[in-house]
Amino acid sequence: MNNVDELKVHVAAHAASLGIPDADYQELVGRIQHDGVGPTSWVYEWSRAAEELEAEGDLVQAGVYYNFARFPFVDGNARRDALENCVRTVEEWRHEVPAVQRLDLDILGGQVGAWTTGLYPDHGSDRPLLVLTGGIVSIKEQWVPVLLVARELGLAAVVTEMPGVGENTLRYTDDSWRMFPALLDALDGSADVSRTFAMALSFSGHLALRWALEDTRLRGLVTVGAPVRALFTDRAWQRELPPVTVDTLAHLTGSSPEQLPALLPGWALTDDQLAKIDIPVRYVASARDEIIPPADVALLRAGLRDVEVLEHDDVHGAPRHAAQTRAWMVQALQALLNATP
Repeated sequence: MNNVDELKVHVAAHAASLGIPDADYQELVGRIQHDGVGPTSWVYEWSRAAEELEAEGDLVQAGVYYNFARFPFVDGNARRDALENCVRTVEEWRHEVPAVQRLDLDILGGQVGAWTTGLYPDHGSDRPLLVLTGGIVSIKEQWVPVLLVARELGLAAVVTEMPGVGENTLRYTDDSWRMFPALLDALDGSADVSRTFAMALSFSGHLALRWALEDTRLRGLVTVGAPVRALFTDRAWQRELPPVTVDTLAHLTGSSPEQLPALLPGWALTDDQLAKIDIPVRYVASARDEIIPPADVALLRAGLRDVEVLEHDDVHGAPRHAAQTRAWMVQALQALLNATP
């Protein structure tokens, strides 16, 4: 079972990134005492609060709370139900927002779910494409509201998940970056995929860096706290990673925590690879990141041709600087769009 005190810390960071004030959920969190079943358990209390919000008609917030109920990943029936309820409430919400559509794709032998906006035939197929993905613990439903921002920017957009996360049935491997070009192949004709931009957060940002080496359709990347090399190779750093990070990586890769040190080096990006990435990269870093080593940010600064870094004095995901980060990321995306023919 998960340590609920650790889960509370990580969920607080995700709540901050979504602009949810602490006061909105602190009483709920205070009731949680364990990660089992029934009252005072993690899944029960978050799900009960989600049901109340749903009954009040607040589908967006209900979806967020169901998402937190299934956090960090589905490990049994209770979290599976929470994930299904999260997807269901977003589906109900999107009927109130016709601009958002559901899309399910068969990719690389797996099923990949997505939420979209601005794709042809609802709009012309000449819009640039934004691909939005979270990290190893955040599902696509968490980021659906960003689709409305993308729409305002004149983009077609798709929000989906890393392999193994949420409804994505693919396994997370050192070849998982291939999901991105396969996704573009599937969307060719629905948007101008030759002008694709990625807002890929955390571990999916690493996959996007690897993707950039192989696919000229990717024109720019905006990311937060993406690993590069040291996280995958530095065993001393790995021994200090939060347990929820280690357990989630083991779950997504189909391995055990003990097997990860031998497995993860296959993900590391080399100096030669970094030197060949010729797209602009805009990166939000945290000086006290407990997951991403400072060496990884230094590698990007030294190795990329076009990189800008916004660094906060904060922990992973920069929860205390969430509003500033959101604004900077949107501005960075706008600048990349304006600079791209």
